[in-house]
Amino acid sequence: MTFTRRTSEVWVGFSLRVLALVGLSLMAACTSTTPQGAAAGRGAAPDAAEVERRLQVRMELAGGYFERGQFDTAQEELRQALLLRPGLPDAINLRSLIYAAEGQHAKAEEGFRQALAANPSDADTTHNYGWYLCQRQRFSDAIVQFQKALALPTNRTPNRTWLARGVCEARGGQLAQAEESLMRAYEFDAGNPTVAVNLAEVLLRRGALERASYYVRRVNARDDQINASSLWLELRIERRRGNASAVEELSMQLRQRFPASAETAALNSGRFDE
Repeated sequence: MTFTRRTSEVWVGFSLRVLALVGLSLMAACTSTTPQGAAAGRGAAPDAAEVERRLQVRMELAGGYFERGQFDTAQEELRQALLLRPGLPDAINLRSLIYAAEGQHAKAEEGFRQALAANPSDADTTHNYGWYLCQRQRFSDAIVQFQKALALPTNRTPNRTWLARGVCEARGGQLAQAEESLMRAYEFDAGNPTVAVNLAEVLLRRGALERASYYVRRVNARDDQINASSLWLELRIERRRGNASAVEELSMQLRQRFPASAETAALNSGRFDE
């Protein structure tokens, strides 16, 4: 039996001013149907289907609490899940993400390693571990994990991993490699604004201004995708291109649509290159 897989998109800002998508896999294939933990000593044990139902509920609740930043409550749901199935890799994976968010890095890394030791073919955990290493600025180690995740046949979303890899390479100053990775992500998912914004930012830094403009304008042409960050990126690109009329128009849009944003504050104070 396979649990329903849930995915969360997390927008994370960097000094590069790029955004990254991190997939959080919260469910995995069942590896056992033997009732454990909480079922012991309470009369007749629940059947296999009931155990799976309880696990799914616990994991879905844990994921929801994690996304809302209610880490203690998420941890309690995971504790209950692990009573039902000790060593469940997805529970350990999510617990590691919580530890990472809380700054408990030794526990986070131990958890990722434990989950991967139990299931080395889990592309989601491999991806998440790579992203964790990137956040810790262990860029070379992170790229190794992303490469492993891309090579796994269980990776159903290689575009996500190419995106994370490209962002990580950019953070580590490997702009040529970042462009290549982000182009791979774009080939998989050309309609994803996160990919386009990341790619445009890297192209700006590499001086490929016309291409950078092309990708960010595709985002800003849609009302359901445009935001302060994407407008600010296009404005900086056009400023570098010497396109004064475009800069004036984009400045007006940014001030009118997002007056309280950090990007508008940067514009008003002339901080174009931070």
